[in-house]
Amino acid sequence: MPSLDLVTAELTLTGRITTASNATFLGSIGKVPVVYKPIAGESPLWDFPDGTLAHREVAAYLVSQVLGWDIVPRTWLREGPLGEGMVQLWQEQDPDQSAVNLVAAEDMPETGWKQVLEGQDENGNIVALVHEDSPALRRMAVFDVVVNNADRKGNHILAMTDGPRHGVDHGLTFHTDHKLRTVLWGWLGDDLDAEELEGLDRVSEALNAGLGRDLAGLISTQEIASLAARCSRLRLDGRFPAPSGGMPAVPWPLF
Repeated sequence: MPSLDLVTAELTLTGRITTASNATFLGSIGKVPVVYKPIAGESPLWDFPDGTLAHREVAAYLVSQVLGWDIVPRTWLREGPLGEGMVQLWQEQDPDQSAVNLVAAEDMPETGWKQVLEGQDENGNIVALVHEDSPALRRMAVFDVVVNNADRKGNHILAMTDGPRHGVDHGLTFHTDHKLRTVLWGWLGDDLDAEELEGLDRVSEALNAGLGRDLAGLISTQEIASLAARCSRLRLDGRFPAPSGGMPAVPWPLF
């Protein structure tokens, strides 16, 4: 029996994620569950060109593949019931795990977690935004710097039962201006480890070969040049950067 072609086989819609800011649908290709975001359903933004978010999601997947850290689930462009769009393999996260959380400030865990900021909840109680201190999440933080992710919310991180942490919703990436907005600031100023530095080298080298050619059909020449510059700058600095510029350091809402 021939294998299923995820690009050409029929894509059937099964539901809609109504909390998403852009049209986002659950679907299936054969028995394979997927997420489908048609380009026609993208909301206009003041700072990103119209009709480019799906392409940026695919570009983020390609960079993730070169890094070799299994951050972004398989993502591709194809036709669907509402026109061309981004399709991504659905990931069933563990409902009992959370890589990012809000906790009462006095309940901040002593080990295994990093605090990002403190604030007040609707009742005036002091709460802390925390994320786990894990190699998988560190690598996602490096990835976000590389792709200039402007929207790393807490619920854009999927905690899987067997340990991996997947990142999703990468439409706001690859801008030529500094746009980094993330909840993963816990390693600010820490040195990058050997594997993280090697990942940066892999991307820099691939930009002069297959990755550069593949990205050319998805993002602009200027955005590819900015990607290369971010890799070089992060490799030279050798540490997690601090917030900079006039943009907020975290997305809103946080989740």
